[in-house]
Amino acid sequence: GQNIALLVPKRVEQDIPWSNVTVAANIAGHVAVSAKTTDYYFPLYLYDDADPQDLFADHEPGAKHSNVNPDLVRHLTAAYGYAPAPEAVLGHVYAVLHSPAYRAEFAEFLRLDFPRVPFASTAAAFEALAAEGGRLIALHLLESPELDPPACRYPVAGDNTVRTTGKTGLRYDGDRQRVYINADQYFEPVPPAVWALRVGGYQPADRWLRDRRGRQLSLDDVQTYCRIITAMGRTIEVQAGLDALLAPVLRDPLPLKLD
Repeated sequence: GQNIALLVPKRVEQDIPWSNVTVAANIAGHVAVSAKTTDYYFPLYLYDDADPQDLFADHEPGAKHSNVNPDLVRHLTAAYGYAPAPEAVLGHVYAVLHSPAYRAEFAEFLRLDFPRVPFASTAAAFEALAAEGGRLIALHLLESPELDPPACRYPVAGDNTVRTTGKTGLRYDGDRQRVYINADQYFEPVPPAVWALRVGGYQPADRWLRDRRGRQLSLDDVQTYCRIITAMGRTIEVQAGLDALLAPVLRDPLPLKLD
């Protein structure tokens, strides 16, 4: 059935600033965000098994249930005066995990264990973070209306083959803000900050094309890459405003004692 999962590792072995979080609507590789350690999936919903006794049955997904801790929901309901939707809880968590200030303050802890997420003590603060987190989720699933039309272009016709790295292959020209896939064809603009942006152990702007070396990009591939570049640029814009929203939460988080 339809679902979404938060992906994070329990520990990080690479000596780089922590950025080991993403979301997925499908099953991904076990090192989707961490190049050297196992990633864990935290699905937003759980589904009842339609027929767990029959492996080969063509069954439909059963009823779905929120995977948010009921005790957390009770605390949030008491603090805000209403029960937040599971999607809002995930949005709040996702915004916190993308805050540069949060990543810097808890850098050492994030290398050693799962992230611990502070929750806002007021409904207004919660909703502000949840909205920005929801915006990031839509961007990272490439479902956001902010991606239409994409800010990135692919202006030169050719055979669309991603050549091996070199002077006529896959390379980045920071001065022109171009990502060349061969001698003549390129994507632009790709600002240096977008090219350098990391998700865990990877640079998506580089890795996505590097995994396709020797292949011809289809029209769908070209459109997808343009949307990825646009999504990363929008991500940087959202992150620039998260610290101000999170500051009161870090100063005065909601007291939580969960079962």
